[in-house]
Amino acid sequence: MTDLTAFRTSLDGEVFSPDSAGYEAIRRPVNPRYAGVRPRLVVRCRSVSDVARAVTYAAATGDRIVPRGGGHCFAGRSSTDGIVLDTSGLDGISVAEDGIATIGAGARQGRVYAALHASGRTLPAGCGPTVGIAGLTLGGGIGLLGRGHGLTCDRLVGAQVVLADGSVVECDHDRQPDLFWGLRGAGGGQFGVVTSLRFDTVPEPITTRVEAHWSDVDAERLVSAWQDWAPDAPDELTADLTLVAEPGAPVQVTLFGASTAGERPTWELLREFIDQAGAAPAIELRADLPYHHLKGTFADSPDVPERALRFRSEFFSRSMAEGTLTSLLAQLADPRTTGRREITFIAMGGAYNRVAEDATAFAHRGERFLLQHIAGAADPWIDRSWATAHADGSGRVYPNFPDPELDDWAAAYHAGNHPRLVAVKRAYDPHRFFDFPQAI
Repeated sequence: MTDLTAFRTSLDGEVFSPDSAGYEAIRRPVNPRYAGVRPRLVVRCRSVSDVARAVTYAAATGDRIVPRGGGHCFAGRSSTDGIVLDTSGLDGISVAEDGIATIGAGARQGRVYAALHASGRTLPAGCGPTVGIAGLTLGGGIGLLGRGHGLTCDRLVGAQVVLADGSVVECDHDRQPDLFWGLRGAGGGQFGVVTSLRFDTVPEPITTRVEAHWSDVDAERLVSAWQDWAPDAPDELTADLTLVAEPGAPVQVTLFGASTAGERPTWELLREFIDQAGAAPAIELRADLPYHHLKGTFADSPDVPERALRFRSEFFSRSMAEGTLTSLLAQLADPRTTGRREITFIAMGGAYNRVAEDATAFAHRGERFLLQHIAGAADPWIDRSWATAHADGSGRVYPNFPDPELDDWAAAYHAGNHPRLVAVKRAYDPHRFFDFPQAI
């Protein structure tokens, strides 16, 4: 079927073209770097049949098609000049008595947390309320409960997928097991369009929100202490460290995270770090928050700032050498900066690393932390900063933080799992219908 009118009338949802009312609003992703990409069509799907019909239509017309859940992809993979498959209408959420949640691929994290909270359940997932659950899961899923419960994809027990030929399959450990393996951490849009996901949820914990601030501090000593402490902290605590440099101001340092250990044990754990760092911060603990309410405290923060940004990152399996860290922080604090620069150290370890590297497609199971560099899209600092840190990095990159500048992206994203992922790709998408730069 190549007739657009016939395609429109076959759908439960809507088709937006450049001359449609509402096109400008629906075509734009969250990341403003890709706001200028103008798709030929945006299909807002209301049913799995809509997804299948759209895939069949794109195959017939030769259009590239990309699914969009939240639209936050750092590399713009949820934008195209072909057809954007908007799955926001597939956002149903249900929780069975055994705690298995079935979640539509268009659901966003804020709604997921609220729905699971009503059943006393939750998932280890991210913070941004408008981030799509499907994209987060398919690329791994790092979050504040991850050191205790693993990646979001580690809780995935099944999925429904529309393949390149328009067929719909169910996959889990027993049905289409290779496809199911590949969906857990290889990144979204690789093998088909996921329309729903099934998760083994966890009981919703009571948490303590952690936030501490330093200014005019010995940042090198602080970061060194964090590298030695945070990845080895008890699983109940996740504490990430962000350093921000702005023109004309000293570097600001923030420790941010959550604990399920209770307020007093959390204080004791933080005291260990503060003693090592040698500087007392302004600190705030907010205790006795159900996890859903903790997440609600982030609701006023944008998932991606309004300005166009670049993001680069890498995992580290060991602490940085002293010289590397000195150079990294000196570049960050360079007084000649003309815009905001940020580096964030994200703690790994714990349950993330208690899974074999080949048990899921997510291969990064021996890392201590993830370092992210963020700056304006035109700021060359970000590449210098990344290259400086890379001297001590593991060479591995989180699939949910795709980086178009990588020299060997296959090894960086997938490590030893890449050959098996290539075999899965050949089995389920032999003609590379689902394709993009750095796709398997």
